Amino acid sequence: MQLSPASMPDHSLLVTIPHSGEKVPPQASWLASLPEPILMCDVDRFVDVLYEATLKKLNIPFVSTEWHRYAGDLNRLPSDVDSGTVLGHINPKGEYRRGFLWAVTTYNQPLLTAAIDPKIHEDLVKLIYEPFHENVRKLYENYESQGRKKIFHIDAHSMPSVGTKEHRDPGETRADIVVSDCHGTSCSAKFRDLVIAAYAIAGFKVAYNWPYFGGRVSEQYGEPHKNHHVIQVELNRALYMDEISKKLKPELAQTVQSKLAKALGYICQELPDLQR
Repeated sequence: MQLSPASMPDHSLLVTIPHSGEKVPPQASWLASLPEPILMCDVDRFVDVLYEATLKKLNIPFVSTEWHRYAGDLNRLPSDVDSGTVLGHINPKGEYRRGFLWAVTTYNQPLLTAAIDPKIHEDLVKLIYEPFHENVRKLYENYESQGRKKIFHIDAHSMPSVGTKEHRDPGETRADIVVSDCHGTSCSAKFRDLVIAAYAIAGFKVAYNWPYFGGRVSEQYGEPHKNHHVIQVELNRALYMDEISKKLKPELAQTVQSKLAKALGYICQELPDLQR
């Protein structure tokens, strides 16, 4: 993830894609025999594919992962586990059913039926969590070493088109894009407004802070008092994929890619005004 000074972009924007990985590590043996519709139920499948070409074209540094979120959710903390997922943990069973380790899907399908040994949890943290977040920190350090006083960060995700019984909005049809900023604490209002405007101008219907408020990535890196501005962006899966089979719909995906390119292009164009 280290960028040379010559390759540093004109803006101070970076993107994280923490949930698109599909590889199950050998330590997470409980996931190995799951059928694909369950295994891929909550993966942000194809988000990396949809964003990556534009990120490279616009020279926007980004961090993604190959690892499956059920084995180590990068938008959680390693401590977001309980005695139902890690043997002997101080947090009571059920407190983190979808924490760093997922016990059930958002459709309440069982994933982890017995708590794992703490050593396996530790191994998954070292394998999945630490390298990803080390690379994120390096991108911040790279910008700061170039004298960039403000850093802007988009955490890119996808979401089901309709809320499940496990969500805050059961049965509700969702917007194309949901932008969230931890109730206004993870970024400036100006960056929030720019991101909302960019996706709207690109042709998406945009909602704000519902049903998502932001996750651990936004909480950890979003420090407006340090001029670190982070916003979470959820993309409606029905726009580009079959939500039952989890297969990409190429013609729809092409349209979404074009819209994302327009949104990111607009953000990069307008960021200098926010940096001054």
